[in-house]
Amino acid sequence: MSTNLEQQARALIRTDNFIDGQWVGAASGQRFAVTDPATGKLIAEVSDSGRVDARAAADAAAVALPAWRATLPGVRAAILRRWHALIMEQSDALAALISLEQGKPLAEAHGEVAYGASYVAWFADEATRIYGDIIPQQHSRKRMTAIKEPIGVVAAITPWNFPLAMIARKIAPALAAGCTVVAKPAEDTPLTAIALVMLAHQAGVPNGVLNLISASRQSTVEAVGEWLDDSRVRKITFTGSTPVGKYLARESANSLKKASLELGGNAPFIVFEDADLDAAVKGLLAAKFRNGGQTCVSPNRVYVQRSVYERFSKELGAKVAELRVGPASDPASQIGPMINVRAVEKISRHVEDAVANGALVLTGAKCLPDLGPHYYAPTVLTNATSEMLLCNEETFGPVVPLFAFDTEQEAIQAANDTPFGLASYFYSQDVRRIDRVSRALETGIVGINEGALASEAAPFGGVKDSGYGREGSKYGLDDYLSIKYMCQGELD
Repeated sequence: MSTNLEQQARALIRTDNFIDGQWVGAASGQRFAVTDPATGKLIAEVSDSGRVDARAAADAAAVALPAWRATLPGVRAAILRRWHALIMEQSDALAALISLEQGKPLAEAHGEVAYGASYVAWFADEATRIYGDIIPQQHSRKRMTAIKEPIGVVAAITPWNFPLAMIARKIAPALAAGCTVVAKPAEDTPLTAIALVMLAHQAGVPNGVLNLISASRQSTVEAVGEWLDDSRVRKITFTGSTPVGKYLARESANSLKKASLELGGNAPFIVFEDADLDAAVKGLLAAKFRNGGQTCVSPNRVYVQRSVYERFSKELGAKVAELRVGPASDPASQIGPMINVRAVEKISRHVEDAVANGALVLTGAKCLPDLGPHYYAPTVLTNATSEMLLCNEETFGPVVPLFAFDTEQEAIQAANDTPFGLASYFYSQDVRRIDRVSRALETGIVGINEGALASEAAPFGGVKDSGYGREGSKYGLDDYLSIKYMCQGELD
């Protein structure tokens, strides 16, 4: 990363909470460190917020709600479009900031900025398309209609792996629908989210409509707990682990909040013998190694039909061995550091368990201490089995375990043999098989001969323990709206 780019990134850094249009420190005066995962060096110290700060954010959002929900959709859309324009104007600096605090290579960070901004643009348009219905008349003296209204104050809680895109695709539909927002980004990567909120304020989002607090891991339960207890907060939208998602669902039940939960995954990737193997290798590389495997839709289990298993393994292993690992400051880097030591320890534990239980290493399977404590080599393992940890837990790192299968039904059964159901992938050139398998897979998202699934125009979300609700697309706005039925009588 050039010195100029890093300077641009640092120009966007703010370290306080943003509440009711003002930059304010945590009431306690406490702060916590945000560090560069590539070097471990301190980037900044940000506010460590608790209940008092969370309550202040909710107070501001509740006060701002009546005026914002009454704002014409076209006006809300215009503000979102200005926000989108500012994001794109600052795309270089935002990408550099993402790389600095999250570690992903700069080219990927640029992709994330464009991806996150696409949701802002999409929902700017959707703001003007919130339709209701005139219900066909059932009685001569009555008229029945249904309209959609903003649900109210929304609490948005986001993860560290896409610090711009995840919060943009929650805030944008909320604002488009006429909701106000309180937000808390992940403790590892708050700086990008804070910068994004700053740009939203510059675009004209009124005071109190969008509020953000940062909190350390220790303080998060207290801060979010305030929102869970607050009956004025009518919706929780969360992306993160399944245990945390279940906790939020349980705790928000007391006030019957609406919830959108995009949770953990254990994505299968199936390669049938009739697949274009070169395309399958390319698709797997794109799906698996984006952000170093630290994505919720990253393939975690790769099933290859036995007749093509050896050839596919060889081709994949050769490609993975060529991947360049390094910091975002190196333009040649394709895989950056993992987010923290805990992530590396989990990856190492999964690989060690697999090898101890019979897996063979084609490439990788080692930490890279010469680069730093958070680096792990891109890895391919063969002879994987269902008893291994990496089959039953999401690795969230650059590790590809290869499982062999014989029949289509065997592959489907193995793919579905998990409590998770976010994304799945398969490669085949048989049109009848494509129809059968796409219907049989128990996931909210299916990639068919395609490794890159995300789009602002498509509904993103899972089933089973991967959560519920959808983000993006025309369906994504519905999660921020409630339906009101109105019956008018005495018309004759």
